[in-house]
Amino acid sequence: MNKNTQQPRNEDMYKAILRLETIEECEDFFDDLCTVSELKAMEQRYQVAALLRQGMIYNDILEQTGASSATISRVNRSLRYGKGGYARAFERMEEEEK
Repeated sequence: MNKNTQQPRNEDMYKAILRLETIEECEDFFDDLCTVSELKAMEQRYQVAALLRQGMIYNDILEQTGASSATISRVNRSLRYGKGGYARAFERMEEEEK
């Protein structure tokens, strides 16, 4: 279920994303799917999550990313109480770097 609309999710989009093979393919897909501002917002939230995971404090994150304190707080809540999506992605990326 989509937490915002209580509608079942259309899993086809997620299946399509899993079939993309390169960064360029992902960039092309998301460029077609999202507006510039939507992409910037998602990229910013990801960057905030990475910095929070590294232990950076809110003021430094705000200065480095330009994210609002509300955005930083929301991402922090997702990191702590979400479904583990950020953590799973970070862990897999760290494994690949080894």
